[in-house]
Amino acid sequence: MEYVRRRFRAAVDALEHLVGGLGTAVLALGALFGIVVVAAACVGGVGLLLVPGMLRAVRSVADRERARLSRWGPPIPSPGPVPAGVRPALRDPVVRRELRWVATHGTLGFGAGLIALALPIYAVQDMTFPLWYRLVPPDAGAPGIGWWRVDGLGDALTVGVLGIGWLVLAVATGPALARIQARPGRRLLPPPPGFDLSLRVAELTATRAAALHAHAVELRRIERSLHDGTQNRLVAVNVLLGAARRAVRRDPARADEILERAQNAAEQALGELRTVVRGILPPVLGDRGLAGALDGLAAACAVPCRLSVDVDVRCAASVEATAYFVVAEALTNVVRHSGASAVDVAVRREGNRLLVTVTDDGRGDADETRGSGLTGIRRRVEAYDGRMTLTSPPGGPTRMHVELPCGS
Repeated sequence: MEYVRRRFRAAVDALEHLVGGLGTAVLALGALFGIVVVAAACVGGVGLLLVPGMLRAVRSVADRERARLSRWGPPIPSPGPVPAGVRPALRDPVVRRELRWVATHGTLGFGAGLIALALPIYAVQDMTFPLWYRLVPPDAGAPGIGWWRVDGLGDALTVGVLGIGWLVLAVATGPALARIQARPGRRLLPPPPGFDLSLRVAELTATRAAALHAHAVELRRIERSLHDGTQNRLVAVNVLLGAARRAVRRDPARADEILERAQNAAEQALGELRTVVRGILPPVLGDRGLAGALDGLAAACAVPCRLSVDVDVRCAASVEATAYFVVAEALTNVVRHSGASAVDVAVRREGNRLLVTVTDDGRGDADETRGSGLTGIRRRVEAYDGRMTLTSPPGGPTRMHVELPCGS
């Protein structure tokens, strides 16, 4: 049963990849048609003026595919603008690789996307055919099989069994089709050896700045918690102990009351100190692991929370702590701002990346600029060279997807 569940989930993920790849394949097919037209115009001598614009269009389409592939695996940086001038641009190895990718992805990727999209459609159509076969004249045949005459429920059920076959085929071949569709981009779109690493250096510089900023914010939070909470409680304990000491001889009953208040204040200080310690690195992560810690967050959430964790191997403690705080802050936002009736949290490991997805059915329209904690989540994620994607149209749903590198 667990095997079937994993295969079905892999097929759903592959379908999502393939549909996204079909979108870039349509763009690549359009760019390929434009290249053919410009090449034909160059024979007459008028197409040379169109070459720079065509190459920029190809670069734009290739960058979309780079962004898509980066969401599902190792990032592929953009090489920047196309070199100025027709001759330098055509001599550029990145441009040549992009032209090869357009031809491959516009044909092979388009075909793989169409097959992947058609299989589940055929499966649903055929499996539901016994419910509506009476609406189709017998001479019209089965769906997609015009020569197969359907004379009764038996024939309709046979078509339904065929639909199950389509579904099995879709689940079995989906991941392979996704790999076939992504292979040209993975092979041709990464920068060649010796590529100028200035973009990567700038990215790492920004990441380091974000890490330092996140560290400073965390220190200020801890200092504020200790100063405003624990320190004030301890001062109150000290004052109460002094008052009790003076009252011991004059009014023992009064001294006992003051000591009770001092004990309550000390217990509150200990509770606040434990909260601060848990905010630095939750002990539950070491005791129960990431799955157990997230299970505690989901159980304590005021909005019904469905949790799915598929992490077979422990990640680094800092990565697990980041994932824990991401989910904790996301659930806090859901409770405070979304008006949702349910929230789904999915955590899984794919290769060397930990994927965290939080989806709620609230009102949507989440904005990082409104001080909802999303900016803090992004900074914490980027400090670990991770990525955060937020989708929140007005009316919902809101989906936050976080990727964290976790090594092998």
